[in-house]
Amino acid sequence: MRKHLLTMILTFAFAAMSVVGASAASYVNGIDANYPPFAYVDQAGKPSGFDVDAMDWIAKAMGFTVTHKPMDWNGIIPDLLAKKIDMVCSGMSISPERAARVTFSDPYYTIRKVLVVTEKSTLTRDDVLTGNKKLGVQRGTNEAEWLAKNRDANKWNYTLGYYDSSPMAAEDLLNGRIDAAGMDSAPADDIIHRAKKPLKIIGEFAPEDNFGVAMRNEDTELHKLVNEGFKKLKADPYWEELKAKHLSSGK
Repeated sequence: MRKHLLTMILTFAFAAMSVVGASAASYVNGIDANYPPFAYVDQAGKPSGFDVDAMDWIAKAMGFTVTHKPMDWNGIIPDLLAKKIDMVCSGMSISPERAARVTFSDPYYTIRKVLVVTEKSTLTRDDVLTGNKKLGVQRGTNEAEWLAKNRDANKWNYTLGYYDSSPMAAEDLLNGRIDAAGMDSAPADDIIHRAKKPLKIIGEFAPEDNFGVAMRNEDTELHKLVNEGFKKLKADPYWEELKAKHLSSGK
């Protein structure tokens, strides 16, 4: 009887340990190393930004652990599919092309697509698009794909120059190597207001985009965790704190 009781206790203990172990899943989030304010590597070499903080909060709330891994943005979807990372929570626009390869979470942020010029420039939106100008854009982004795809259809005549990040395009704009840069509105605001670069926004060039977390199609449990996590985060006061901390407009 005593032996049987001991066996039962050990069985229940092992089962309890299995449940705890199963709930403590660990995931790797791939991020752009230079996409402030959503994701970047700070001066101390630590992944930071709105999306990094948001996913850290979600991981804690949903009972899993997450690490953030800077990746080459141009190859981040192939890296996700190759299982080098488990998700991309890093200001990624939901596009039909990407959605055909991966599963996105529910949208969590809406972004505008804007044109940026130097503070003293007299160029207008139409000047940039139709005046045979050189327009910089981050490679591998939805805005880069949109500008390349829609140039001929709209009879625009700009030349595209590709960069590894929006801040790099902004630097070349300040150095006079390009006439304007196309980027998301939040990074543009960050460059202008936080980094204090003498640049300005002169208009929008494409429809708004929604950001979502990209995951492999088969990772259905992770889909549920992320979607439920964002619902909880948006209902928590920390969501407003995050926006106030990272986003210049607070929106």
